[in-house]
Amino acid sequence: MNIRGISPAAAPVASASPEPAPPAASLPAVAARSLSHGFGELEVLADVSFDVSAGEVVAIVGPSGCGKSTLLELIGGLAEAGGGEISVGGEREAAGRLKRCTWMPQRDLLLPWRRAVDNAALGLRISGASRGRARADAETMLARLGLGAFARSYPGQLSGGMRQRVAFARTLLAGKPVLLLDEPLAALDAITRADLQEWLADTVRDERRTTVLVTHDVEEALYVADRVLLLSPRPATIVWEAASPVARDLPRAAAISEPAFVAARADALGALARASGR
Repeated sequence: MNIRGISPAAAPVASASPEPAPPAASLPAVAARSLSHGFGELEVLADVSFDVSAGEVVAIVGPSGCGKSTLLELIGGLAEAGGGEISVGGEREAAGRLKRCTWMPQRDLLLPWRRAVDNAALGLRISGASRGRARADAETMLARLGLGAFARSYPGQLSGGMRQRVAFARTLLAGKPVLLLDEPLAALDAITRADLQEWLADTVRDERRTTVLVTHDVEEALYVADRVLLLSPRPATIVWEAASPVARDLPRAAAISEPAFVAARADALGALARASGR
């Protein structure tokens, strides 16, 4: 029997070739599959799997020494994983991941002999931008982050919170699609840190860049991020995960007093205590 004039003998045979790779837009911005890592006989990460969508803000919380910063290093291409797979925008090689990520460490690492504007512009200058263009872009970013009046100040003339904002401006100006924030508010006093949490939440929401934030602070994670991943003590694995329980535009004081927020914080702390054997 012919179908539309094609005999069975002449009908094409289905190809056994693999499916084409999905377009980059459909890939997770960051993906980890059964990730493990260690240093010699010290096992740090064990069977860690997660995805981060483009534009999503994900916080990673866990006890000291559990491998949070190591995980950021693997995402950012500063090291290759001991086992499993990790990719950024579909790129698995360390050099490719490095090109797609920019890192903000715990300390601001501002150069004391450079003004705020020149510290913020440092990455642009290293990338080859002219001094005038780099300064103009840095001044615009500093003004956006509320530091326009302090662009010509030296680091020693700035408060701790201001210095962190200059460091964040430098991070944003690198122009990479993935931001890796390693406890960026840890060095601040409690009052300044609370104020900066609200500022950080607003800024990463407005930026709409994929962001992975490491913190010890469960409350900070639930407030700043869209989603929280909780790591166990070393060797770390994910033991709890939840979306932020409050609207992203709520002021911090209102957000942390919401019943859903209080319940999520209690759940996270309980999961951490159980994972730690307490």
